[in-house]
Amino acid sequence: MSDHDAPQQSAPQQSDAQESDTQQSAGGGRAPSGLRASLDDSRRRRRRGLLAGVGVVVAAALVGGGFWAGTAVGGADAQAAGSGGSGERLSVRIAGSGESDLQDAVKTVAAEEGLDVTWVNFDDWTLPNSALVAGEVDANAFQHTAFLSAYNVANDTDLTPVFSTTITQWGVFSATLDSIGDIGQGARIAIPDDASNGGRALFILQAAGLIELGPDVGVYPTVDDVTGNDLGLEFVPIGATTIPTQFDDPSLDAVVVGTSYFDPSQDVDADDALYLDDSLSAESRPYVNAVVTRADDADDEAWTLLADAYADPRVADALEEESFGATQLVDVSAADLRSTLAELETAARELDS
Repeated sequence: MSDHDAPQQSAPQQSDAQESDTQQSAGGGRAPSGLRASLDDSRRRRRRGLLAGVGVVVAAALVGGGFWAGTAVGGADAQAAGSGGSGERLSVRIAGSGESDLQDAVKTVAAEEGLDVTWVNFDDWTLPNSALVAGEVDANAFQHTAFLSAYNVANDTDLTPVFSTTITQWGVFSATLDSIGDIGQGARIAIPDDASNGGRALFILQAAGLIELGPDVGVYPTVDDVTGNDLGLEFVPIGATTIPTQFDDPSLDAVVVGTSYFDPSQDVDADDALYLDDSLSAESRPYVNAVVTRADDADDEAWTLLADAYADPRVADALEEESFGATQLVDVSAADLRSTLAELETAARELDS
């Protein structure tokens, strides 16, 4: 994964990425990152928006009435209701990775702004991107920038982020061990089998002091880049979405996955992690999730309305309740997202060359 917005997931999602400027890590404290600052700023804006959000609800109740006929994203004459245009509504189909309270909240808030959102959910993380390329949906909201970069390079596509959504905290979890120090010789550890999330898992294991990676591994390390493994750990590649279901497999000593990926019935959260990453550090920027569309549609007015919906306090509340604080909304500019994407795609092409 992509860290899907519902899980990188879940998720996550990631309980909570801690709000302090330091988190448990092998390296100790860190200075506040730009990502953390953007989160703090986003929280302040959400608090200021609470009264405005109430006003929107009241206005919607007063206006009432039915919906106008929708027009698909990219329609030349389409204008959002209440935006000063013709009164026609915009409509978009967005691919996701699973039904969630977050999706429901986004749909409700967007409708108040004149944008009708239809969610199309897939179980396989490759399908939201292929559906977008094929024109079956207008955008998707399930993946982080690292996952998108790997897909674009592998498939020679130009999908691009239009605004940031969430980030999920990841960690090392075990059904049988109580601390990271309990991981013993020859332990078997499940990591995601895709390049972006598998690399993230290896970085986490390195930060936890369990392995060492070579100095020039880039952003997509593989098990072949492990240069230090004193415990002789065995890495078991598994689909990221299925790792939580194998959490208590007796053949595995630990797993590395997003905290929000666990089903609530499993009663596993951040407090149960043997080690947690710092999802708000600068190093985590490749794992910021985004709404993604085709390059030709990147400037469509629908994305402004959708971004406004994501910024609504009710969406933040739905995410908090759903993920138990493991996933957080973040505000990273489109320019920064695309700059990070370009850097990651360059790295991915170098790996393929």
